[in-house]
Amino acid sequence: MRLPTLLLFVLSLSVSLRAAEPSAPPAGLKVLTAGHSFHVWMPPLVAEMAKAAGIQGHEQLAISSIGGSKVIQHWDLPPEKNKAKPILAAGKADLFTMAPTFLPDAGIENFVKLGLEHNPKIRFTLQQNWVPYEDPQLWLSRDRPKSIDRDTATLAQLRAKHDPYFKLIEDHVRELNAGIPGAKIAIVPSGEAVLALRDKVIRGEAPGIKTQNELFTDVLGHPGPQIRVLSAYCHYAVIYRRSPVGLPVVSQLAKLPEAEKLNRLLQEIAWKVVTEHPLSGVTK
Repeated sequence: MRLPTLLLFVLSLSVSLRAAEPSAPPAGLKVLTAGHSFHVWMPPLVAEMAKAAGIQGHEQLAISSIGGSKVIQHWDLPPEKNKAKPILAAGKADLFTMAPTFLPDAGIENFVKLGLEHNPKIRFTLQQNWVPYEDPQLWLSRDRPKSIDRDTATLAQLRAKHDPYFKLIEDHVRELNAGIPGAKIAIVPSGEAVLALRDKVIRGEAPGIKTQNELFTDVLGHPGPQIRVLSAYCHYAVIYRRSPVGLPVVSQLAKLPEAEKLNRLLQEIAWKVVTEHPLSGVTK
């Protein structure tokens, strides 16, 4: 190999190795959260993930928790109970995570406008949920089932119930981003991730998970540890715009069968759905 050719080879190899190196961890964010029981367990998990990723300064400022709530219910809390408004009014939060139930929900717009008024750089995320009771109409009715066999559901059936709800979220976020100066609300596609995991279970490709039923703790659809961790990986990916793939096993999975393989699968699903969602704000 002649000297110029050898020199070019060495330079090319050096550039390739640098490109393969993981980027330095970003600065930690000060996070505020308002949501319901499909959402409020997420912040401690993301904090654990951020620490494992070497992210310094991640801080959860407050969690406003109301069961089955719309975002407007957090907005309407009286001053002595309202955890979100004072933090936004003081401009302390870098990012505010919200989780509605069903739309319309005026609380989302109210919080976004308040946050931007006091901190033009604040970011907002909106969690896209999986559908309670497997059917949005059941959530809105008084005739709710006492039991559901989720193992009979096919992916096509799940899609038929979830896609209209997903579209409602996307249409609303696009409308808000277009109508509020400075708003860049991102969707955290937890619902899409849950469908992808259930598809893996149906196909027998989810390590340590034999049935769709075991992913949930009750008929309403409260998540077991697999879905909680999966959703938290989606939030981590959107909040820090980084892949969670390669992070160590989260504590909530540590005692589950095949924890290492399952953790990796959840990371890969989260990163795939986040980077493929047009409103997540994250690309590969």
